[in-house]
Amino acid sequence: MSPTWAGLGQVGLLLLALAVVYKPLGDYLARVFTSEKDLRVERVVYRIGRVDPRSQQHWKTYVSGVIGFSFVSVVLLYLLQRLQGILPWNFGRTVDPGVAFNTAISFVTNTNWQSYVPESTMGHFVQMAGLTVQNFVSAAVGLAVAIALVRGFTRSNTDRLGNFWVDLVRGSIRVLLPLSFLFALVLVGLGAVQSLHSGFDVTNLDGSTSHVPIAPAASQEAIKELGTNGGGIFNANSAHPFENPNPWSNLVEIFLLLVIPVALTRTFGVLVGNRKQGYVLLSVMGVLWAGMLTVVWWAESHPNGPVSVLAGGTMEGKETRFGIPGSTLFATSTTGTSTGAVNSMHDSLTGLGGGGTILHMMFSELSPGGVGTGLYSILVMAIIAMFLAGLMVGRTPEYLGKKLGKREVTCAAIAILAMPTVLLLGTGITLMFDANLSYLNNPGAHGFSEILYAYTSASNNNGSAFAGITVTSDWYQSSLGVCMAIGRFVPIIAVLCLANSLARQNKVPETAGTLPTTGPLFAVMLGGTVLLVAALTFVPALALGPIAEALA
Repeated sequence: MSPTWAGLGQVGLLLLALAVVYKPLGDYLARVFTSEKDLRVERVVYRIGRVDPRSQQHWKTYVSGVIGFSFVSVVLLYLLQRLQGILPWNFGRTVDPGVAFNTAISFVTNTNWQSYVPESTMGHFVQMAGLTVQNFVSAAVGLAVAIALVRGFTRSNTDRLGNFWVDLVRGSIRVLLPLSFLFALVLVGLGAVQSLHSGFDVTNLDGSTSHVPIAPAASQEAIKELGTNGGGIFNANSAHPFENPNPWSNLVEIFLLLVIPVALTRTFGVLVGNRKQGYVLLSVMGVLWAGMLTVVWWAESHPNGPVSVLAGGTMEGKETRFGIPGSTLFATSTTGTSTGAVNSMHDSLTGLGGGGTILHMMFSELSPGGVGTGLYSILVMAIIAMFLAGLMVGRTPEYLGKKLGKREVTCAAIAILAMPTVLLLGTGITLMFDANLSYLNNPGAHGFSEILYAYTSASNNNGSAFAGITVTSDWYQSSLGVCMAIGRFVPIIAVLCLANSLARQNKVPETAGTLPTTGPLFAVMLGGTVLLVAALTFVPALALGPIAEALA
């Protein structure tokens, strides 16, 4: 079988698996966040936290919960890293203040950007009690915000959006914990490592000795992908055979990247009482994902360099056990979600292939996006699309029976503009100082792409990198951390403000002048809006980096 047909077979199996779980998982998520019953373990958590699970919160209280919980998480994770030397399973490793600051913000914002070598920096206790815990709760925060926005569409004449603490606990305990436990066992069965040992020594062919580190990889790998986090327990991330041993585990991990963001479109349709609404969102996500997969796959299979042409494709930076199809499928899925896990070196992608991964993140990672973040990002784009449609036909726009006035569009605009603002400012300011350019391993257009990729990844809470850039300086550690925080929390605040504005309205009935939002016309409008916003915002920057490199 040719690599192309083998790759298409992988895509087919992936889509089949997603189709099988789409309805049951989507319906289950809807039940999780509408159930009036609390599990026994949840009641214990509420009692410890002094939370009334039946209380409903105003949007400002909900925001305070998100920001307060995240701030405390950053402080605790920072202290945990700085105190690693006195904690169990530290193996004599310590964490510098700059690395600890950047990592704390990174994992709390669901970015999981890593400016350190995990197997030589983090001990097992910090990995499990700090980083892995944040893999769960940061994903649960995104899920909670998405559900709060959906409540804004489903509720009328109220200023209450639910209870953040209940949504956080249910997302963690009922969704992420059981699924990650199940798939951790699957990954162990497929050969992933799960051990508390520090590693073992091996004798090389020349008689020298090397140390091979091992870790509790399978358990972190499962939630790393399922929660669209991305931080690896080894420096090679999902290209490491201990994390991702074979093509089957590779396919499982790609499935985990996509499954919750995809299923959430079904959840949305169920909660708003019209499943076709979810299908439209899914179709737009799917077309964007498939389009970017085609671009990256073609670029890596048809490179313009003479050596790669003779080889029939560019395998530099890719694992032979995955090949070009498995590598591009992973790269497209990880940049289409807010994951950042990699099974190949994105810095080794062709100009067009690397540009495709950057552009995919610049879509605001809504194809299909992260856990929760993908759903609320595409809903914000839907509001912008309806607003533009209203301008064209000269009537007040509305979506799902809610009028879209000045307040709603302002909130949506802030949510959309926060990411490109910090992305372009961060890239531009970095390029102003020669000292920052000294950390690049490549000159010219590719060096520019490395910086652009770094700030795109941080601002979109992705976490992957063109690893040819060294980001250990104080400037990169601090500026990327600021981009992560702004890129995460400004849109969340805007989305919750939008949810409040929608929930306070009464639903308006559909009339003959109402634009249908369940057909191909709206899907084309929504997809076109995503492409238009990205093109108007980022094409000049892309022209200086990946486009120039591809044309060279």
